[in-house]
Amino acid sequence: MKRSIRNRIVEHVTVRAGDLVPHPLNFRRHPKGQRTALADSLRELGDIRSLLGYRLPDGRIQLIDGHLRRDLDPNRTVTVEVVDLTEEEARQALLTLDPLAALAETDAAAVARLTALAKTDSEALRAMWQKLAQDRPVLPAADPNILPPASLEEKFLILIECADEQEQIELLQRFRAEGLTVKALTT
Repeated sequence: MKRSIRNRIVEHVTVRAGDLVPHPLNFRRHPKGQRTALADSLRELGDIRSLLGYRLPDGRIQLIDGHLRRDLDPNRTVTVEVVDLTEEEARQALLTLDPLAALAETDAAAVARLTALAKTDSEALRAMWQKLAQDRPVLPAADPNILPPASLEEKFLILIECADEQEQIELLQRFRAEGLTVKALTT
């Protein structure tokens, strides 16, 4: 017999981030680069995703997802999606959410299009976006049914990795002398 999928989301609440209880078994560690990128994203976009937690017997909310957002500014008000999970289920969720998302493959062509269109003042975000296509397996050509609207300008780009800054400068000069439009990138 087929088992139906249960909706375990019970409420959305707004709370002070520092009042949320970090999960003692959270295995994710957040390096400086990630902290900077998240802080920059919050400054540019604001909160666009809720944190995830479940109620402890004393009524406090224990986090499953959103530890870094909690830690960046404990006095900030955040929205938490509260789910009805047992302690065991919460441990399963900790081991499932981020690793499951990490299994997704990246369509490098779609990332290149999106990166060309997205603008940011943040060096940390630009570096993260440039690294995105390099870190994941590449999917075959994108489904033509999900390409951006025809009004977007189609661009064909080549990224050349240089041994050092001097080689980058030499190639830039050479390509410009040949009449090509080039741009220097660093990560």
